[in-house]
Amino acid sequence: MKDPRDIIKRPVITERTSDLMALKKYVFEVDIRANKTEIKSAIEQIFKVKVTSVHTLRMPQKPKRYGKHSGFRPEWKKAIVALSAESKELEFFETV
Repeated sequence: MKDPRDIIKRPVITERTSDLMALKKYVFEVDIRANKTEIKSAIEQIFKVKVTSVHTLRMPQKPKRYGKHSGFRPEWKKAIVALSAESKELEFFETV
């Protein structure tokens, strides 16, 4: 089995995802090869919470230019994780 910290890379914190946090939905950047059941078990192991659903999206490559050179930013995968009502909230801003 994979290590849970290899599956979950980082939380995605934007203005839109901050609004989802009020609904107990959190967005994470995950490994592109991870499936929903692996993501669910990794979140439950790392944060000690109960996950009700996982939605995944593959974000496509984007063209990027550096002067006369052009290339692509890599594609990545994000997961929107919904927690159960009795689960505690995840605190990302504890040190702020």
